[in-house]
Amino acid sequence: MPEIRSELVERLEALLCDADGNLFPSEEPAFVASAEVTNRYLAALGSDRRFTAEELRLATTGKNFRTTAADLATAAGVAVPDLTPWVAEEKQAVTAHLSRVLVPDAEVTGALGVLGRHLTLAAVSSSALTRLDGCFTATGIAGLLPAARRFSAEDSLPTPTSKPDPAVYLHACADLGIAPEQGLAVEDSLPGALSAVRAGCPTVGNLRFVAPAERAEREAQLREAGVIAVVSSWTELTDLLLPGLTGRTDPRASLVPARGDR
Repeated sequence: MPEIRSELVERLEALLCDADGNLFPSEEPAFVASAEVTNRYLAALGSDRRFTAEELRLATTGKNFRTTAADLATAAGVAVPDLTPWVAEEKQAVTAHLSRVLVPDAEVTGALGVLGRHLTLAAVSSSALTRLDGCFTATGIAGLLPAARRFSAEDSLPTPTSKPDPAVYLHACADLGIAPEQGLAVEDSLPGALSAVRAGCPTVGNLRFVAPAERAEREAQLREAGVIAVVSSWTELTDLLLPGLTGRTDPRASLVPARGDR
């Protein structure tokens, strides 16, 4: 089992959870819906490029649709159009699809319940808040990660961005009233890990929902990005953190409440 230094665990106040591919296996089904919108967008650009769902997943995991759409326009050699209607269309299509296909996962729910007794739980994602809401409701974790502790690179920042930009992690830490080193990030993708590490958050790589054939390569990417440990499951993460968290004085007493909790 990997190890995390006890002094790092001692100063933790929050668990900052990436959502897609980390809290639930949403990436594969999300790209089924997203590929349809992406291909219509490419046709509108006049590009002959088309993606299968799997090709799009492998090319863009960790990015949000706005960033992907801008990158595709640049690659096609055309000016980036107004992305607002395309972002809205993709958001609606993916959210509706995920709300239908995702189901609760007892391991994730149990781990969040245990860790939430010791750390403030927050979601830090590139995905839109409406998508997070649909996914959290479908998987039964909405009550563990309430709206005031959900942070989206698409919706929570003055200017929308996407991981690996660290802005969403810096915003989440500021809103929670913690220093980045007091928030342990849990990420499954390279862009997500880079975002958290660049923000100054200690970061654990989580392979729970990574396809088995991709795990070795993903682990190498996560370690190169600077994660402090890689786990294969939420149970392993809980077992890794719980000994150092048990018996501490509740660190959340010193937290400045998030905006929506005030």
